[in-house]
Amino acid sequence: MASIDNNQKFILLLIFSLISLSSSNTVLAKSRRPISDAEIREKKLQCYADIESGLWGQKCIATAVDKENCALQCLSPVCYERVYQSDPLEEGEKDTVRSQEYKYCMHKYSLGQSLDDIKGSFEW
Repeated sequence: MASIDNNQKFILLLIFSLISLSSSNTVLAKSRRPISDAEIREKKLQCYADIESGLWGQKCIATAVDKENCALQCLSPVCYERVYQSDPLEEGEKDTVRSQEYKYCMHKYSLGQSLDDIKGSFEW
């Protein structure tokens, strides 16, 4: 019966590890799921708490609109940049189109999809 030396054991372990690693990445990619409304609400509440505690600075607690803009930025910096950065919410503004774009962006971002088509996707 042939015995396996340490080099052979190392090579076998390395091959097994590489096979395991490559198959686990495939499983992870296929098991990605979109962010849920509950997760968004929970994270946004945490953002509000961080803002209230002063972690975001005075600029974020000056007005309700400043707080909302900061909360949106905290919730998803990438989506805030794409949807609101160039034109932040203003006092009294109810922008349902951009709100839908932002939520759609978060959904696509959570799935690892391209965000190129976010702007204008909900305009009537």
